[in-house]
Amino acid sequence: MSNSRVVFICLLAALLTAGCGHTITDPAASLRDAGRSSGEHKLALQMLVTSPGEPTSSDIDAVQGLAYRPGYSEELRLEGLAYLLRVDRPALVITLRRRLPRVTDHDWLIRLCQFVAENDIAELDEALVSSWGRPWKYGMPDTERPEYLALLAMHGSGKPEEIVWKTFREANRPSQSGLRYRCWDLLHRLDRRDQLIALVLAESTDAVHPIQQGLRAAAVSFGTVPWNREEVLWIEKLTDPSRATFWSSAESACNGLSPERRASLEIRDLSIVTAAAQSRPDLLTASREDLYAGVAKRLAGQRHYREVDPGFEPGHELDHRLSVQRDRLSWGDLLAIQMAQEAMSLPEVQSHLFDFADRDLEDETTEYGGVINLDDTGRFAVREFPPRIRVHDARFEASQEMFDAGYTSLFHFHYHAQKYRNGSHAGPGAGDMNYANATRTNCLVLTFVDHDTLNVDFYRHDDVLVDLGVIVRPSGRS
Repeated sequence: MSNSRVVFICLLAALLTAGCGHTITDPAASLRDAGRSSGEHKLALQMLVTSPGEPTSSDIDAVQGLAYRPGYSEELRLEGLAYLLRVDRPALVITLRRRLPRVTDHDWLIRLCQFVAENDIAELDEALVSSWGRPWKYGMPDTERPEYLALLAMHGSGKPEEIVWKTFREANRPSQSGLRYRCWDLLHRLDRRDQLIALVLAESTDAVHPIQQGLRAAAVSFGTVPWNREEVLWIEKLTDPSRATFWSSAESACNGLSPERRASLEIRDLSIVTAAAQSRPDLLTASREDLYAGVAKRLAGQRHYREVDPGFEPGHELDHRLSVQRDRLSWGDLLAIQMAQEAMSLPEVQSHLFDFADRDLEDETTEYGGVINLDDTGRFAVREFPPRIRVHDARFEASQEMFDAGYTSLFHFHYHAQKYRNGSHAGPGAGDMNYANATRTNCLVLTFVDHDTLNVDFYRHDDVLVDLGVIVRPSGRS
């Protein structure tokens, strides 16, 4: 430190000591000290800002900390960042690239994004996108988010969405995995799905990242792309050479659908369409109305039960009646329900399900579960999978082995089998619906009503739930 700088700091400290209660001999250290008062922090920053000569690395570090260390007013933070922008723009950019996506104080995030936009710091586009990709705690619309407004102010109308897509395409480093998935989720939240499919199809066949290769393969083969992170992983798994036979069968089955039907497919529909092509090809040409009529016919006269305490937020109730869910059920949903009804009608499937349920009832450490698929002979089959961990008797933790099998299976299922007369707990609870929302799989939950009766519910993401009635233990029939 030069002699003139030392003399200046000492003189300024002597003049201002009385106003803050402590002598400030090292403004950088005082600025970093969370135990100092706001007045002392302000004085320390003023000393740094007005000091002659170049700032030291310690000075820069202290000012950088204003972006993320707690205990400072917004005005002081912004004053410090403005100073840093003047004296060391690269240091400011590095700091905000790292820290802006991690800001959880919404008020500070709003002011910070305004600062970025007002100073046209376009080097922070990726950081803004990364922050924007994280859901807002209180549900602010994405086009009102401060990150969006900052990008809009710097680049103009329509550009924020283009920047999200560019960020997604260029996020190829392993360390950017989270950013990539946040971009994909954000593009869907912005209602860009149709454009997404077109953009994916326009991608070069030489795309180097496995995610991009998998997305393009799904768009070409099935006319669809994943919605969320789990479905992106799902497609990655399906493109593995070990599942080449399934992919080929699914592609052939989907190619037989009308363009309208292909456009409505989701990843969970692929196994359903493939199984129907093998066992019930007539269903693939059925209209949505015909499928609904078939489901309703099988449900006529069925007994229904429902969970009395599902654990949802107050006011959040799910109605399990087919008629109530009618408008929310896609063609794929109705095809899946028809396939579930057929599987549940088979004595060999019923026997296996009841035997498995009995074993679940005896084991008070966990719920049991697994998948339902078609075996090598084209018959419905139940596959059991031990839980990943045992938590308690009202929870099932799916293992990775179950997920691996589930990528080509029809349904994930589990039991509510704590006792034989368990009808008041029939249907999915809040945890089950969270699972469906995350995985976007077709799910079934089977609940003991009495010793010889299981209630069956179909559910999937976005609160779609249909009670399929009951099945009776084959040996318990009169």
